[in-house]
Amino acid sequence: MTIHRRDILKTGAAAALGSALTARAAAQDHSMHGGMAMGPMPMPAAEPVGVAPAVPRDPRYVPVRTLNGWTLPWRLNAGVKEFHLVAEEVKHEFAPGSKATCWGYNGGTPGPTIEAVEGDRVRIFVTNRLGEHTSVHWHGLILPSGMDGVGGMTQPHIQPGETYVYEFTLRQHGTHMYHPHADEMTQMAYGMMGLFIIHPRGGEIVPVDRDYAFLLHNWALKPGTWRPDPSIMVEFDQWTFNSKMFPAIDPIVARTGERVRIRAGNLSMWNHPIHLHGVEFEVTGSDGGRWPRERWRREVTELVSVGQMRDIEFTAVAGDWAFHCHMAHHTMNAMGHGIPNQTGVDQSGVEARIRKVSPNFLPMMRYGMAEHQEHTDGGHQGPVNTTPMMGGKGQFGNMEMGGMFTVVKVRDDIARGDFTDPGWYRHPAGTVAKRVSADPDFGSPPRRQV
Repeated sequence: MTIHRRDILKTGAAAALGSALTARAAAQDHSMHGGMAMGPMPMPAAEPVGVAPAVPRDPRYVPVRTLNGWTLPWRLNAGVKEFHLVAEEVKHEFAPGSKATCWGYNGGTPGPTIEAVEGDRVRIFVTNRLGEHTSVHWHGLILPSGMDGVGGMTQPHIQPGETYVYEFTLRQHGTHMYHPHADEMTQMAYGMMGLFIIHPRGGEIVPVDRDYAFLLHNWALKPGTWRPDPSIMVEFDQWTFNSKMFPAIDPIVARTGERVRIRAGNLSMWNHPIHLHGVEFEVTGSDGGRWPRERWRREVTELVSVGQMRDIEFTAVAGDWAFHCHMAHHTMNAMGHGIPNQTGVDQSGVEARIRKVSPNFLPMMRYGMAEHQEHTDGGHQGPVNTTPMMGGKGQFGNMEMGGMFTVVKVRDDIARGDFTDPGWYRHPAGTVAKRVSADPDFGSPPRRQV
């Protein structure tokens, strides 16, 4: 019998972009249409480590900090900002213990963030180093139809080895995305996506001190495998902020009193209620740009639906604050499907016998999923290349989180522009919940009489 539920498992650095590369891309021969044969795929190495190329300084805006990511450099050519994207296969690490062969841009997934200003003219070269054709759609942007990037409809497909150029003037501001509109299900399932952020030409209604951005995505990476499954429609097992699972997701760092903006874009196949602890935030914008101030609304959870962007802003309050999707199974790492529910079942004596034929067997779930991290801490491992379902350690013990989860870390003494992880918050005396008894009948609490 197959039980359709989530249960515990039993068992780039970016390429440098110089002016020579851009010039060469502009002269690229577009006549090659032959596909590139893909040989056997070896087990991938870890994502390469390196430093992203420096981005020219534009004094008109506060640069966006992309969680676990980077911003694409540009060069100014006769008043036009030129960027260069490379669609290619990448080796990616979702978190320690989970690596995969994915597709992305410029060495990673998601691709680098593109930043510009409303009114800028941009020229974006796209080189295809995949084994099949592709295109790039500029999600939510107002532009000429022929630049919209729908392969076969508004342009020819970009064949393997070819470079195409997109050129248009930015006619709006806001938080946007880019992704393929060719074999979309496969290419997006493999990780081809990125952020396109356009700052307002006249400056911000209310300036922000820190500006963060990330993309929400889901993956079907079956236990013990090294390539996402693009055919999955519902039962995903990896949930990520910018293609990273907690505890590998960067924290959001701020100084007490700073105004912080977080931009979230959703290119997954689920809607995500994004929740921030500790403050009320204002929902201030979308891919339609920063809303008029009279439309801002105060929330603690905001639903980011499929294909949408949402911007939230708040004044930073000292402490460590959880920030996560409120779909509970989206804050877990790899989980299995079709596994019998063992909750409430006495499994004493069964483990030793089953391990004679299945050494990796983990009898869990008699009481709850908290047992999972306890087993992991004890040295029990599941399938190869599979991150434990729950992880992360705080100053008081196991956090039992994964997937779409990170921590907003606010301190009084963080310098402006410093994004270094400050460690765990030192709580003032008398402000931490504490144990007052180990007696389960403490206080004789009233109970409803049935």
